[in-house]
Amino acid sequence: MRILALDTSSLVASAAILEDEKLLGEMTINHPKTHSQKLMPIIEALTKSLGLKVKDMDMIAVAGGPGSFTGVRIGLSAAKAFAQPFDLPLVMVSSLKGLAYNLPGYEGIICPILDARRGQVYAAAYRWQSESLITVVPDQAIQLEDLLVKFKEGHAQRIVFLGDAAPKYREEIYKVLGAKAVFAPASHNMQKASSVAMAAIRNTDQAVKYDEVQANYLRRSEAEVTWEKKHGKS
Repeated sequence: MRILALDTSSLVASAAILEDEKLLGEMTINHPKTHSQKLMPIIEALTKSLGLKVKDMDMIAVAGGPGSFTGVRIGLSAAKAFAQPFDLPLVMVSSLKGLAYNLPGYEGIICPILDARRGQVYAAAYRWQSESLITVVPDQAIQLEDLLVKFKEGHAQRIVFLGDAAPKYREEIYKVLGAKAVFAPASHNMQKASSVAMAAIRNTDQAVKYDEVQANYLRRSEAEVTWEKKHGKS
């Protein structure tokens, strides 16, 4: 099975192609250019370098949130656009679960955290059981201090943090969890489309048609909240 995977759920734009569980190629850019500027050139360069076209894929995988509202929309729109003309199945992977796949086989709790602003993080927690990734804490938008209290009181294992909020809140995490907290190296801290592809290839039963996929934002955008404050609920 050959999969084209995309992740634009944060500042990072990443595309990868896997054949079964073999990584054929991956391109990742961590730069503040907009995803509309980055994504298509990355995909074009990747497929061209491998001598492949989208029609040669068996499946499309995409990180469907939580994360940047604009980034998630762009990634999903691109994935649907690729899937539709060739009637390819599409697997939407949690952005947080994709991050957890950056650390296969880690012995302990894996906690991806993304900056959700307004004092919150998007977070989840996982652990590996044999070769299966088990959800310990489901995707949620939560105050960082509330998340850390859960870990301090409920988990004895070491917890590895990764994602764009990990370096931002490193000191606060250490203050609460001390030596129980560890941090992924920079090479494993950001989103990778290859990890999204690995999550998808192990969850092919979740594949759907392109028009059945919905983003997992977890909460409304700041623009929606601001509009409602000004105009009231519609």
